[in-house]
Amino acid sequence: MDNNEKRTIRISPVTRIEGHARITIQLDEKGEVENAQFHVNEFRGFEKFCEGRMYTEMPVITPRICGICPISHSIASVKACEMIQGLEPSYTGDLLRRLIHLGQNISSHALSFFHLSSPDFLLGYDSDPALRNIIGVAQKFPDIAKRGIRLRQFGQEISERITGKKIHIMGIAPGGMAFPLSEENRQALQVWIPEAKMTVQTGISIIKKYMEENKEMVESFANSPSLYMGMVGPDGEGELYDGKLRFIDEEGNILQDQLDPARYLEFIAERSVEWSFLKYPYYRPLGFEKGFYRVGPLARLNVASRMKTTLAQQEFLEFKKIGNGKPVHGTFYFHYARLIEALCNVEEAEQLLANPAITSNDIQTHGRWNHPEGIGCCEAPRGTLFHHYKTDPSGKLISVNLLIATGQNNPSMNRSITEVARQYVKGSDVKEGMLNRVESAIRCYDPCLSCSTHAMGQMPMQVEVVDAEGKILYQVERG
Repeated sequence: MDNNEKRTIRISPVTRIEGHARITIQLDEKGEVENAQFHVNEFRGFEKFCEGRMYTEMPVITPRICGICPISHSIASVKACEMIQGLEPSYTGDLLRRLIHLGQNISSHALSFFHLSSPDFLLGYDSDPALRNIIGVAQKFPDIAKRGIRLRQFGQEISERITGKKIHIMGIAPGGMAFPLSEENRQALQVWIPEAKMTVQTGISIIKKYMEENKEMVESFANSPSLYMGMVGPDGEGELYDGKLRFIDEEGNILQDQLDPARYLEFIAERSVEWSFLKYPYYRPLGFEKGFYRVGPLARLNVASRMKTTLAQQEFLEFKKIGNGKPVHGTFYFHYARLIEALCNVEEAEQLLANPAITSNDIQTHGRWNHPEGIGCCEAPRGTLFHHYKTDPSGKLISVNLLIATGQNNPSMNRSITEVARQYVKGSDVKEGMLNRVESAIRCYDPCLSCSTHAMGQMPMQVEVVDAEGKILYQVERG
């Protein structure tokens, strides 16, 4: 083993995230952290194998990208299809889409906080890794674990009550929805609302208690300034389903506002890096070196002027105090922002379910191919999602680009793990709890790697043939 190998720490796999990845930490000769990299190992390539399909198939195909945020993919996809058709969805169809999208966000945020992240807060970063999971939480805090499971169930129940399926749904279609919401199912969902509110507020109490008791750690945890992007409504209110884009800088100054998502390529560029299948997007006007930006719950609260609902607005004002009116940069605060957003989602779902039009059967308008290109956008649980399709005159896809939230956070995830590693990893005396803290920097972003591992152009590839003893006989490289 050479000196370089001795100075390398590998965390493989990264635990409690969606997908497969590893972290490499490189130490210098003094044992100090020199650099850290987040390697995404899987490659799926949805962009390429969708070519040649009819554009109308995409709202059904793309939810198969992910079992956690399938609805966001279907919504971004159907918006791109509607641009191709020059079509507007029906009023009730639009309401149902919003409701299903909120349910997915609630379900995803419940999974992220209660299942994947709360073991660190409730059991401790240095606790036994065999118990530091949702099973360990259920053993020590059974009520909290049960609440988290039921909150996720509520989010999925919204989808099932409308479409008949919890995940990989069918029914979001150009022009609106293929299925209506019955009065019986509307009432069944309304019954869940008080419990869902209470559970989210329980989560908020947990994270606020932890932040208060561990103030120094929370404030210093990967606290690097960055740009932020998210969707907002006409008055700057946080908007997940159908808003415009807003970019802010490190100080909170608005760089650009009310941008049409269809113009995303004017403001966002992408590059590949040699160590990962995950792309490296950046804010085009500032270039690759200075244009890294973040998306997701923390970004959405940073760019928003206000929240859309009463209880969430109260927590939003508390959140804003952390940064004294400026953006909150600490990566740990993703957890708090995620729960504030979940509270807003439950309140907004309550409002939609109270709208008499939600059970109307006027759920879909109809159209045909009119334009060769379509771009759809919405806020997925992890951040802003774009679907961009180009078609031939028959409606067959000739080009597909999927710009995923996790990919947009990729540069910042790499920076965050480097910062946390430098803070906690010292020399050769490496304890498991130190490495868990490095992993937890990734969990703050709640990455979804299955969504994100696509490619631009020709993907680099390396094939190695080895013998029984592991000796490389020969290798072939491309790219």
